[in-house]
Amino acid sequence: MSQATTAAAPAPAPAGYVRVLAVREFRAVFAAHLLSLLGVIVAEVALAVLVYDLTGSPLMSALAWALGFLPYVVGGTLLAGVADRFPARRVLVGCDLVCAVCVLPMTTPGAPLGVLLALRCGLAVVSPVFAGTRMATLADVLGDGDLFVLGRSLLRITAQSALLAGFGLGGVLLTVVSPRRALLVTVGTFLASAALLRLGTRRRPARARASGALVTDSLRGARQVLGDRRTRALLLLFWIPPAFAVAPEALAAPYADSLGTGPVGLGLLMCALPVGTVAGELFAGARLRPVSRERIALPLVCVTLLPYLGYAFHPGLAVSLLLLLVSGAGSAYTLGLDQWIVRDVPEELRGRAMTLLTAGLMTFQGVGMALAGVAAELVGVAAAVAGAGAVGAVCCALSARAVHGTDRRDGADRDVTGR
Repeated sequence: MSQATTAAAPAPAPAGYVRVLAVREFRAVFAAHLLSLLGVIVAEVALAVLVYDLTGSPLMSALAWALGFLPYVVGGTLLAGVADRFPARRVLVGCDLVCAVCVLPMTTPGAPLGVLLALRCGLAVVSPVFAGTRMATLADVLGDGDLFVLGRSLLRITAQSALLAGFGLGGVLLTVVSPRRALLVTVGTFLASAALLRLGTRRRPARARASGALVTDSLRGARQVLGDRRTRALLLLFWIPPAFAVAPEALAAPYADSLGTGPVGLGLLMCALPVGTVAGELFAGARLRPVSRERIALPLVCVTLLPYLGYAFHPGLAVSLLLLLVSGAGSAYTLGLDQWIVRDVPEELRGRAMTLLTAGLMTFQGVGMALAGVAAELVGVAAAVAGAGAVGAVCCALSARAVHGTDRRDGADRDVTGR
């Protein structure tokens, strides 16, 4: 085909979220995602309250939250091979059942604090395996084109929306029942998610043949994934922006206190970034063609953190909310990254790559929150957020440049050695 013919061919129209929801298997995955997500949110709220009731220590209550981030890297690295060496449906259902088994002992009166925290770690270890397997399964259910990208986008939009509603739901639930009773809701959501995935998705064979011990196979797969220059660059671009983007969220409470806005201001500051993210993804998914999403991805990722620089001027609540909304909307760059990673990662490594993506994303955000707290102690909250915007924008630009340098659309052969 000539270049002129190629240039004249019209770009495919956006598939649209309605077409994604028309796929029966995706509806089952979507409903299971929503159920398990709400269950996790209720568990996080209930467990934090329960730990505080048992200890009276804000530090231990905060640790219960932090344990939702830290073990991700363990599960994502040492168990990543599960996503490819076993049938996906079996992995997804098994993960949901393991999570239900982890939460059930938390509901027992008198469960020691150490047991509660250990079980919370168990949930976090399993989570990246589940999320990575589900992400890879989406490519089987929706194909590796525009429907996959919009399916991923819809799951992210649902996650952001569920966060906004879930914390409120958890708080209301705890006014009616005890934290241990609330945890029974989480057990039910995990079991319902497992049933939906078992009955609503079809069995597919494993992507890769088992080779050696699971941990050895997982580490070998991680080396293969990270040894590919293109995949490594894409993963870093998925991980780096959120590590800096979490700064306003991590510091929302002290910033709201400095503004004198009280709990209402704190709630608005916590909601602004997710609302902007949902708006940006909806617009990019519904209005932009796939080629347009790819074209704007790298420029957009370079500027998405720049609104944080406005914090250097100590803005009031209204301006702060606007800055966060604009920055959140810039997260639409992820649709372009999704198109690249599903196209460029070999199918036999897809589950491991997606598991590593999820584990790295959570780990980088946890580290970013901790560093934001340290920076705020040294230079103040407003300066810490502005600094996150400045340093983050530079890091994003360097990562975008690395991704651009590994673009394979020129027909270059895949490089799996890292050279």
